[in-house]
Amino acid sequence: MDTENELDAVPMMYEFDPGFNQGFTQEQVDEMNQQLNQTRSQRVRAAMFPETLEEGFQIPSARIHPGQSTAVQRLAEPSQMLKHAVANLINYQDDADLAAKAIPELAKLLTDEDQVVVGQAVTMVHQLSKKEASRHALMNSPQMIAALIRAMATTTDPETTRCTAGTLHNLSHHRQGLLAIFKSGGIPALVKLLSSPIESVLFYAITTLHNLLLHQEGAKMAVHLAGGLQKMVALLPRNNVKFLAITTDCLQILAYGNQESKLIILASGGPAELVRIMATYSYEKLLWTTSRVLKVLSVCPNSKAAIVEAGGMGAMAIHLNHQSQRLVQNCLWTLRNLSDAATKVEAMDSLLQTLVQLLSSQDVNIVTCTAGILSNLTCNNHRNKVVVCQVGGIEALVRTVIQAGEGDDITEPAVCALRHLTNRHAEAEVAQNAVRLHYGLPVLVKLLHPPSRWPLIKAVVGLVRNLALCPANHAPLRELGAIPRIVQLLIRSHQDNERHSGHDSQGTLVEGVKMEEIVEGTVGALHILAREGHNRAVIRGLNCIPLFVQLLYSPTENIQRVAAGVLCELAAEKEGSEVIEQEGATAPLTELLHSRNEAVATYAAAVLFRMSDDKSQDYKKRLSVELTSSLFRGDPADWNEPPMDSVNDEMYRGNSPSADDGYLQVAPKGANRQDYDPVGSMQGLVIGHQGYGQEGNGYGPSNLSDAGIYPPAPGSNLPDLGPGMSPRYNGSDISSAAGHQIHFAGMSPDSSQMGAWFDSDV
Repeated sequence: MDTENELDAVPMMYEFDPGFNQGFTQEQVDEMNQQLNQTRSQRVRAAMFPETLEEGFQIPSARIHPGQSTAVQRLAEPSQMLKHAVANLINYQDDADLAAKAIPELAKLLTDEDQVVVGQAVTMVHQLSKKEASRHALMNSPQMIAALIRAMATTTDPETTRCTAGTLHNLSHHRQGLLAIFKSGGIPALVKLLSSPIESVLFYAITTLHNLLLHQEGAKMAVHLAGGLQKMVALLPRNNVKFLAITTDCLQILAYGNQESKLIILASGGPAELVRIMATYSYEKLLWTTSRVLKVLSVCPNSKAAIVEAGGMGAMAIHLNHQSQRLVQNCLWTLRNLSDAATKVEAMDSLLQTLVQLLSSQDVNIVTCTAGILSNLTCNNHRNKVVVCQVGGIEALVRTVIQAGEGDDITEPAVCALRHLTNRHAEAEVAQNAVRLHYGLPVLVKLLHPPSRWPLIKAVVGLVRNLALCPANHAPLRELGAIPRIVQLLIRSHQDNERHSGHDSQGTLVEGVKMEEIVEGTVGALHILAREGHNRAVIRGLNCIPLFVQLLYSPTENIQRVAAGVLCELAAEKEGSEVIEQEGATAPLTELLHSRNEAVATYAAAVLFRMSDDKSQDYKKRLSVELTSSLFRGDPADWNEPPMDSVNDEMYRGNSPSADDGYLQVAPKGANRQDYDPVGSMQGLVIGHQGYGQEGNGYGPSNLSDAGIYPPAPGSNLPDLGPGMSPRYNGSDISSAAGHQIHFAGMSPDSSQMGAWFDSDV
C-alpha cells in the first residue's frame, strides 16, 4: 500500500484541550474529523471540476487565513482559464456557423414587402451583431449590409429604425464594418437619421458617423455632400452632454482645413450655439471638443467676427483657470486667434488680469499664446493698456522676455505688447519707466543683435523708440550701446532696400519684413533719441547724417517724415546744422516744404529755419517769406518747435497660419508647421488625449547674468551686420565715434523658422 493510501486508511482524530470549551458536541467533532479526512484527490477535483460533484456536496476549505488562497486553488486557476477558453471557442464557432447559415435567408427577409416580416428580420440581425463571431459574418456579407441600409432608409417603423441603426453602430467598431457601410452608401441614410425624434436612434447615428469620420477615408466628403453639417449644427441646442461632445467633435473633424465647411457652420448659426455651450456646461470633454471647433473656426475671418459678437471672448475666459490643461490651452489658442478682432470689446478687465497671471505659467505653450493675446488686445485700445499696466503687466512681460531669451515665439509678441503699453495712453510714461526699473533695457538692447531675426528686431526698435520718449531712459540706452547698433541696422536695411528696389515693387522682404519698415523704424528711434544732447553728439559722430539727407529723397512719405524729424533734432546745434547743410540738404528740404504731409513739411521748415541762424538778415527774411508762402503758418518762430507726430500701435502679424489649429503642437525643426497639426481622435465617448505641459519653465536663463544681457565693455566687439558698406558709411567712422571696435558682417536671413503664429494685423 502506498503512502497516500496508508494516510487515508488511518483515521486522524483531533483532541481538544479540555480546558478550552467550545461547546461542540461529540457528533459535531466526529463530523469535522470526517470532512478533514477527505482525500487530496477529492479536494483537487472539487477545485478544478466543481460541476462533477453531486448537488449539495460541500468540500471544506483548508485555508488557515480567510484572505489567502490554498495551494490547490492557485494551481486550479490556469486549468479553469483553459476550460473557459475551450468553451468560448466552441460557442464562437457555433455562433459563426449559425450566422453563416442564417444571413442569406435574413437578407431576403429584409427585402420582404411585409413590414412585420422586415421588422422581425431586423431584430434577429441586431441580436446577431451583438456577438463577435456573427458580427464578422455580417460584415463579410455586402448583400446583408446593403439590405440593412435599404430597410433603414425606407421603413417608417421606429423599432425597425432603432434596430438597423444599432446594427450599423455595432459594425462601425471594426474597420471592415466601416468600409462595408461606406461602400454600401450608408452615410446619406445615417445623416437622414439625425432628424429622428428618437434619442437612441440619434445616438446610434451620430456615433456611427463619428467612427466613419475618424477612420474611413472619403467619409468627410460624403457627410458634407449629404448635408451632415447643417444637421449636426441643428443638434447643438440639445442638452445631453455626451451626445453634444460627439457632435462637436464631428464638426471639428469636418471643419478642419475646409473653408466651405466653416462657412456652412457659420450660415447655420453654429458660432452662437458653440459659444452658448462654452458658457453653459461644465462637462470637461464637451468643453474641450467645443473649444476645438471654435479654435478651427477662429482662423476664418467671417466666423471670427461672429464668435466675438456672440460673446466668445468671455465664454473662453471663464475656463482659463480650469484644472484641465488641454481645455485651457485650447481656450488660449482660440482667444489668440480672436484677439485681433476683439480690440473693441469692452469689459475685458478680468480677462486681462488672468492673462497677466498666466505669463508666470511653467508651460511654454500657455505663455506663448498669452503673450500674443496681450499684444493684440492692447493694440490701439487705451482702456486695455491702462488695465494691463495697473495689474503688473509691464513687470510680467519684462520677466517673460528675460526668461524666453532668444525664443522668438514668446519674445516677439511680448515685445510687441510692451511696445503698445509704452505709447499713447494715460499710464504710458509710468510704463516707460517701469521697463527700465525692472531691468528690461539690457535684454532689449541685446535683442537688437544676432541671432535675433528681423520681425523681432522690428518690434524691439519700435519699443526702444517708445522708451526714448522718457528722458530717464536716454542715458541707460546710450550706455548700453543702443545708438550704434540702431545705426548699423539702419545702414544694413537701407542697403538691402536699395539693392532690390528696382526689382520688387512690393519692397525688399527679408524673413517676412519689408526693409523700408526697418529703415523707418530705426530712423524714428534715432529721431526720439536725438532729443537729448549727448545722444545727438553720438549720432553726429557715427557719420550717418549723409544717410539721413539721402533718405529725404525716399518715395515713401513716412521715411521722409522720420528723416526730416531726426535732422530737425540734429540741427538744434551749430555742429549739426553745418554738417546737414554741407551734405546738400537745402534742396530736398526746400522741395519737401510743398509735401502734402503736414508733418513732413513742418519738419523741413524747422530744419531750414534752424540752419539759417548764422545767415545774414536778408537771407533770413527771404527764407521767412518762402516758408510762409509754402506752409501758410502765422509765426515763423513756431517752426523751431515742430508739432509732435503720433505713432499708432501696429497689431503684429507675421505669416498668419492657414492651419486651422494654429500651431497646436510644436512642429519638428524644418517641418511645415501648417501641415503638422494632426486631427486628434475620439473613440466613442472616450474623447481625445490629455493636454500636455512641461516641467520647468523651458525658456532659458531667468536672470540677467545668465541671459548675458549686460552691455559690452568699452573696446569689445559688437555683432557684425554684413559686408558691402559704402565708403561713406564705413565701420571706422562709427567705431571711432562710439568708442567701440565695430565690424559689419552678415545676419543670416534664413537662420530660423518664422515665429509668426497668431492672427493679427500689421
